[in-house]
Amino acid sequence: MDLSELERAQLGPGDLVYAAADIYNDGGIPDLPEDALIAAAGTRGVILNIGHLEEDPERELYLVRFEGEGAELGPPAGCWPEELGTAPNQAPAEVG
Repeated sequence: MDLSELERAQLGPGDLVYAAADIYNDGGIPDLPEDALIAAAGTRGVILNIGHLEEDPERELYLVRFEGEGAELGPPAGCWPEELGTAPNQAPAEVG
């Protein structure tokens, strides 16, 4: 289950979220190889900022740093609401 409307309304910078599915670099993080694993499903992260795409102001985008080895935070990654959950065991959203 991805973030519900209520959860999205209540989340802000500094809040914890979890990867609902494996998240890979789509080329947006230049210091990582394309298709590198950013966060495995269930990985904890912290929201840095919430914004939207200029082309689609209704579509929210979350800037998240996920924990890596040794609990160090990885690079900021842009995530869609369906890629995030508020519990580590939430299943990925159905894409349809």
